[in-house]
Amino acid sequence: MKLNKLKYGLLLIVACWFSTPAMAQLGDERQVFSIGVNGGVNMSKVDFSPRIKQNSQTGMSAGVTFRYICEKYFNMICAIQTEVNYSQRGWNEKIEDGSENTYNRQMNYIEVPLLAHLAFGKDSQTSGFRFFVNMGPQFSYFLNETEHMSENWDTSMRPNGVVYQYGKPTENKFEYGIVGGAGIELSTGVGHFLLEGRYYYGLSDFYKNSKKDVFGRSAHSYIGVRLAYLFDITK
Repeated sequence: MKLNKLKYGLLLIVACWFSTPAMAQLGDERQVFSIGVNGGVNMSKVDFSPRIKQNSQTGMSAGVTFRYICEKYFNMICAIQTEVNYSQRGWNEKIEDGSENTYNRQMNYIEVPLLAHLAFGKDSQTSGFRFFVNMGPQFSYFLNETEHMSENWDTSMRPNGVVYQYGKPTENKFEYGIVGGAGIELSTGVGHFLLEGRYYYGLSDFYKNSKKDVFGRSAHSYIGVRLAYLFDITK
């Protein structure tokens, strides 16, 4: 099952990464390079095997955005977008053993999504709304992490017996997955304002996952909300 998910994810990455140049060869050329800043929140979980019940863990995201609009294909604006973001993720356990324990872990990453950006709407750099979708691969590098647990800590009553994660540091620092989102863009005389909802699905694990290891899967996923501001460098 895991291998099938990996193959499916890689196919999506290849498809979205090559779709923009392929369509661009048939459209009207554009050369608009924009740069700006972005910020927002992540509502994250970790896909564990064996399973660990969780609530969403809330963290921040902030970084810089680069976008190059290369073509218009019929009514679709085709662009390539990349970002360099500081991203907080992790998990918040839902402990239901009567101990009233609480536990969450914040994990901090530098992430770089490489996105095909496709927009639909008014073809203007100074006024109007556009709807857009983003999709592509995302690569991340682990920075650090912090565990938070209640004072009355007691793992003896855990119903599923999964306690190996407590105090276990991240083992694989490099991570990759696929990310997709949709949103709206408002273009004005002073720049572009973008609001986006985004979903990330991790294809790699931050714990080792061989047969002798405890966890067969330990991959991030999150739903994010982003607000970005871009201004044009070239038109």
